[in-house]
Amino acid sequence: SAPGRFADYFVICGLDTETGLEPDELSGENFEQTPLRRTFKSKVLARYPENVEWNPFDQDAVGMLCMPKGLAFKTQADSREPQFHSFIITREDGSRTFGFSLTFFEEVTSKQICSAMQTLYHMHNAEYDILHTPPTNDKDSCSSTGDCNGTSVSKLQRFNSYDISRDTLYVSKCICLITPMSFMKACKKVLEQLHQAVTSPQPPPLPLESYIYNILYEVPLPPAGRSLKFSGVYGPIICQRPSTNELPLFDFPVKEVFELLGVENVVQLFTCALLEFQILLYSQ
Repeated sequence: SAPGRFADYFVICGLDTETGLEPDELSGENFEQTPLRRTFKSKVLARYPENVEWNPFDQDAVGMLCMPKGLAFKTQADSREPQFHSFIITREDGSRTFGFSLTFFEEVTSKQICSAMQTLYHMHNAEYDILHTPPTNDKDSCSSTGDCNGTSVSKLQRFNSYDISRDTLYVSKCICLITPMSFMKACKKVLEQLHQAVTSPQPPPLPLESYIYNILYEVPLPPAGRSLKFSGVYGPIICQRPSTNELPLFDFPVKEVFELLGVENVVQLFTCALLEFQILLYSQ
């Protein structure tokens, strides 16, 4: 039987520099997009521990759900704020395990990856020229663009992309906790504090490995009806587990539902639930 641990796995997903840039087939064909707007395959780079007997690690499911849109690339001109999301893995027997992911961007240090991105842009721009160059005898097309020397606005826009000599390339990366219960707020704080420790110019009080070891092996699940307080990298983290005679654990802010869907849609959904209608939520 599973010991009452707060978390089973700590996972890192991101760019595998050995395999390089692989198009993400699950996202469909997106070659018409500029290379920075395309999606590439992410990989599970590391996990700790390797495996736990009561919760076998599903690498494909975790990798896909940690980064459902695959790898994303950006430059210094783009917004790179960290994003948090949660997911659930439901097994054939109906048992569930919960995942919480923080996705952020870090600088690409591999020269091969930067060169590959530059090559993709050269190919994309060459294709663009072939598709958008007007016939040589079409005088109207020259006058409409305002310049026959290839400096039209549309042609200039396609160059506003990635230049290895002037731009800094960033790629998305993800740290994730896999837990037996849905302690969303506590897991979010743990991941945010770990990310802060990595990006801070000052090192954390203890090595990062000690905090990860603590959350995996030393922090227990709180008993039913009790609260648990444990130390994070920069401050205490608190989670609470409802007792058996309370409503089930729901650690998500209801405010976000109203912000995402709007009041009218939430009322409509609630009405449909009361009337036992089938409800389908569709999202990108």
